[in-house]
Amino acid sequence: MGMPEQPLTRVVEFDPEDEYRPEPEPEPGPPAWMDGTLRLGIHTSIAGGYLNALESAHKLGCNALQIFSASPRMWAAGPSRVAEVDAVAFRARREALGLGPLVIHANYLINLAAQQSMLRTRSIQAFHDELVRGIALGADFVVVHPGACGECKPDQAVRLAIDSIKQAAKNLPSTKLRILIENTAGMGTALGSRLEEIGEMLNALQSVGVAGCLDTAHLFAAGYDIKSEAGLASTLELIDRVIGLERVPIFHVNDSKIPLGGRVDRHEHIGQGKIGAEAFRRLLAHPRLSALPPEGLAGRAFLAETPIDDPGDDRRNVAALWEFAGLKEQAPEVTKGFSMLTASAKKSVAAAFRSGRLTKPKAKASVGTAGHDKRRSRPVKKSPTKKTARRKRG
Repeated sequence: MGMPEQPLTRVVEFDPEDEYRPEPEPEPGPPAWMDGTLRLGIHTSIAGGYLNALESAHKLGCNALQIFSASPRMWAAGPSRVAEVDAVAFRARREALGLGPLVIHANYLINLAAQQSMLRTRSIQAFHDELVRGIALGADFVVVHPGACGECKPDQAVRLAIDSIKQAAKNLPSTKLRILIENTAGMGTALGSRLEEIGEMLNALQSVGVAGCLDTAHLFAAGYDIKSEAGLASTLELIDRVIGLERVPIFHVNDSKIPLGGRVDRHEHIGQGKIGAEAFRRLLAHPRLSALPPEGLAGRAFLAETPIDDPGDDRRNVAALWEFAGLKEQAPEVTKGFSMLTASAKKSVAAAFRSGRLTKPKAKASVGTAGHDKRRSRPVKKSPTKKTARRKRG
């Protein structure tokens, strides 16, 4: 009797559940600097290379910093990009030092609200270049002043600035970098001295993820009384209502040489100006301005842009931040005696003044490299002699 026939192969039906599926990439966690600790720092100089700015911040006792990505008072004449080897070294060193956030302040010549088409086009391109350099360096924020429109109406200036930022942000690679619009002191026709203007621009730029940066000296000069306890409370209430405190990750912490409502931008050492030490104690210790949610904002940073008149001024201003925040004991270790302005550099500047190559403005200005006093010393212009005057008239 023969054996029953058996199928040569066993047909196995495919089950989609058996297919190999790689595990999805985990969502990246928040950066280390968003750990709930307050972030305090200063604007540091990139003279001699980007790495020097990181080393300066570390030696001054900062855990956050701000830099320029290029000369802040010149239109780019050379390459507008950061060399990849420099960018890689910078990102690695920053991570090793634990510094964050990293903020880049955009070029002062950029005028995103300019009516003149040539200036506006040049400003949009320059700001786009700032964003590209910021991405290369691994920056978290790029701060920009909205600009001025001259004789046009404020609402037109707001529209121009909004459109310019949208154009500058086009064709960028995927990035965590965020644009911050900074308030202004109200000099001339500068846009952004009114908090409502900042809020209007942020609301129109939500698709770009734009947020705000508020400068204490600018607020005070623009007429917002942050000096008194009641004034600070009312100002914070207004900020929260028209901007949203959750949309202000960065504060520029500067005292003011100008009284309340003076509408002029002149920074002073923290606690030594018209705002005063007590006001900064209240501001830096305020629970709504902390880095601890839910009242505060994780990763919020306070960065000084104070003048460096004498060696050590930068170190003393950073120390003041930690002291006024009530965190003196938690401050990072400082390199004793370090300053971005050395005694020899100060002597060189003083010699330039004595020789007449530089002149001091009427009010005292900073001779440091990292402050934000926007006046520049200029060469002396000699008065024409009678002979040359006659020749010009003739």
